[in-house]
Amino acid sequence: MKILIRSLLAAILVINCCVSTAQRKTVVEIKGDQFYINGKPTYEGRYWRGNKIEGLLLNSRMVQGIFDDLNPETISNWVYPDTKRWDPERNTGEFIKNMKKWQKAGLLSFTINMQGGSPQGYSQEQPWHNSGYNEDGSLRNEYLDRLEKILDRADKLGMVPILGLFYFGQDERLRDEKAIISAVNNMTGWLLGKGYRNILVEINNECNVKYDHEILKPERVHELINLVRSREKDGQRLYAGTSYGGGTIRSQMLSDHLISYLSMATVSQNLSALPEWLKRPAR
Repeated sequence: MKILIRSLLAAILVINCCVSTAQRKTVVEIKGDQFYINGKPTYEGRYWRGNKIEGLLLNSRMVQGIFDDLNPETISNWVYPDTKRWDPERNTGEFIKNMKKWQKAGLLSFTINMQGGSPQGYSQEQPWHNSGYNEDGSLRNEYLDRLEKILDRADKLGMVPILGLFYFGQDERLRDEKAIISAVNNMTGWLLGKGYRNILVEINNECNVKYDHEILKPERVHELINLVRSREKDGQRLYAGTSYGGGTIRSQMLSDHLISYLSMATVSQNLSALPEWLKRPAR
């Protein structure tokens, strides 16, 4: 009887997994220097103030969609005025309720991050603890549950989330380089296992800003990009890249090396100010 029950449970899990994957509606592709969603270039045939926007992926930075604070000394900073307490599930729920409005307004993408960003905008210190990982790089289920709700809704709406894995000020929550690599492997496996085909992975936000772990800095972040891009499940792979801070583009010699690993790169800088090598299509 126990063997039969275990077999039935395993069958149910396999069926659920297959159904979930088969129901995915949104596929993102990069062809040349253009983004495609479900086989068509984004904003097909459209211009804005005389500028062609076809193939672009207009996005908004909304990295706090799965935010939580595991530090009891700082969690009071985020309490809701009406309830006088912080509620991460409410935060995610309100995020999801607004996604359709963003999509209707023409927004096809948004950035979200497993370690969020500064909830104060810019911060010298980040004493709060917002990380979807345990210190060994294993994944926190409560973060994954919230993330899955957002990614599932994005898939149904035809949106392409840019999922960041690390944020400076929080990357030190992982104890060593082995934990960083483990976190990347675990997230890649989770995304592929869920069958998402509408995700762009951003290893870390502004890799040239202060990070504690060497592997998250410009000289070595390509190792993690390659780690994501090399994983495959049922013939599917993930796009992956990183981002730079505004006004601080690295030397071309280093960037040429890094760009050979990129699916895409996001830069906090006006496009017209970027050097030509960074405007080239990712390989």
